[in-house]
Amino acid sequence: MFKIEVNPNELQQMIMAAVQKAIEQSPFASSQMHPTLMDKKQLMEFLKIGATKAAELLNREDFPVIREFGHPRVPFHSLMAWIDDHTEWVKANAKGYWEQRGGVA
Repeated sequence: MFKIEVNPNELQQMIMAAVQKAIEQSPFASSQMHPTLMDKKQLMEFLKIGATKAAELLNREDFPVIREFGHPRVPFHSLMAWIDDHTEWVKANAKGYWEQRGGVA
């Protein structure tokens, strides 16, 4: 049988370092990763989709897109709300929370 002794302070430091690393790698860590208005290329990178799927989304009537700037732009906050609105698992499993937040998870 093995016995492992852990210093609580060292464990806490290791956990904090791991959390910090995860935060830094998150696509939400920096506003540079998601500009307020995304162009098609940024949308493709953010969603990890190809040009065909991006074009399909940008041409959907219910997809949040602004065409007033010459090229389609997608407001980041509206995209996140649209994703929430189209996520079936959230609707099915977080109904009370969903309604309290006004439909935005």
